[in-house]
Amino acid sequence: MCRNIRQLHNFEPPATPEEVQAAALQYVRKVSGSTRPSQRNQAAFDAAVAAVATATAELLDHLETAAPPKDREVEAAKARARAAQRYAS
Repeated sequence: MCRNIRQLHNFEPPATPEEVQAAALQYVRKVSGSTRPSQRNQAAFDAAVAAVATATAELLDHLETAAPPKDREVEAAKARARAAQRYAS
């Protein structure tokens, strides 16, 4: 139904508002069980996405870590290598 929600904390550069919004949308889709709400439920769905995005952005702003930031390209390469190994024939 939807992609996996990806980690957004402790990356350089930091997560963009678009990434936070996409994660919120994926979360609400997963929890609601639908990728497209009915017209009757559209307002509730949109409000939930906005609330989750706001909470996520606030969380990311307040999290602290002593670990150095991760590089997006390096982490993406690791994920591709894991996928290649997992799906190798």
